[in-house]
Amino acid sequence: MKYLLDANVFIAAKNLHYGMDFCPAFWDWLVESNQAGKVFSIEKVKDELEAGDDALAEWARARDEQFFLKPGAAIIPAMGQVSNWVNENGYTPSAKNTFFQTADYWLIAHALAGGFVVVTHEKPADTRNKVKIPNVCVGLGIKVMTPFEMLRHERARFVLERK
Repeated sequence: MKYLLDANVFIAAKNLHYGMDFCPAFWDWLVESNQAGKVFSIEKVKDELEAGDDALAEWARARDEQFFLKPGAAIIPAMGQVSNWVNENGYTPSAKNTFFQTADYWLIAHALAGGFVVVTHEKPADTRNKVKIPNVCVGLGIKVMTPFEMLRHERARFVLERK
């Protein structure tokens, strides 16, 4: 499987579960998994992370387009499919307008075009006031999972060194 990570995966990891100061193995695992062709994100997510001006922003700046993918030609038809799905599923004009201006729109289009599993902390919700990543993914047949599901599926292990 190839995974495409939402911005909230990085932000929650830094702020909660895998702080860069106490769990560097998580961040190393992301880089190693990227080098193995399994874990990626997109340029628009990198832009969001770099706006934070913190250790996570520095980490993101150190990654190139091999980690944070740039949009290619295959994205254009996928963006049309995502747009059509969102426009046909009863979201408010405000919800649609907001969605089309966020990295979420690009993330889902990249996943659709490239056959990625979307990894996010976002939960599906039956609301017309906010377009949720899992709802769009399910609607378009894109697999979606939490970071914890991804780590378990990949059998990631963060083990202390023996002294």
